[in-house]
Amino acid sequence: MTIALNHTIVAAKDKKASAQFLADILGLEVSPQYGPFIPVEIPNGVTLDYYEGEGDDAPITPQHYAFLVSDEEFDAIFGRIKEAGLTYWADPQHKIVKEINTNDGGRGVYWDDPNGHVLEILTKPYGSGS
Repeated sequence: MTIALNHTIVAAKDKKASAQFLADILGLEVSPQYGPFIPVEIPNGVTLDYYEGEGDDAPITPQHYAFLVSDEEFDAIFGRIKEAGLTYWADPQHKIVKEINTNDGGRGVYWDDPNGHVLEILTKPYGSGS
């Protein structure tokens, strides 16, 4: 049996700006609008489809999106995070500011998108050992 995540919907106040934010930080492209969605395709084929809720007052429940990257990609993405002046953390609770983590012998860092979603890049899957 083959099961693979194909896409997920990401709630946003401004779907175009939010999709562009993610694409810029990760070094990806925003795809053309598809129905009510603005997609950003991740290289493994999963698409994050940005979607605006029902009106500007609709609350957005923050979600967490983690991206497994190579060491070279980590360096490039982390450079863009710093260049953009974004606050970043070593932990998802946002307690260890302006640091990265070295969990499982890799590197990881968290930052927020404009909607409050917690984004993460990591170079080794959790539990993979050091």
